[in-house]
Amino acid sequence: MEDVLKIKVSIAQRVYPLTIKRSEEERVRNAVALINDSVARFEEKYAVQDKQDGLAMCALQMTNQALALRDTEKESENAVDPILQHMHQQLSDILR
Repeated sequence: MEDVLKIKVSIAQRVYPLTIKRSEEERVRNAVALINDSVARFEEKYAVQDKQDGLAMCALQMTNQALALRDTEKESENAVDPILQHMHQQLSDILR
């Protein structure tokens, strides 16, 4: 069983207790920092007064970025697949 860690993180000025794997601590803290930075940028840029509005816009932006990354990965897989099939066919022809 992996070592677990109990931490508290502050997101948009609210504290959340978390139990995480010790190996995930750095990534979780980096995620919290990215969220807080994103919320702060929305608050400054758009004069957002409500933290929930800032969090909603942050969630929308980050989800949009994740979906774009997923689409890019799918496009890359689709582009590589025919190349690999062609290479496989060439190798099969050579080995016969």
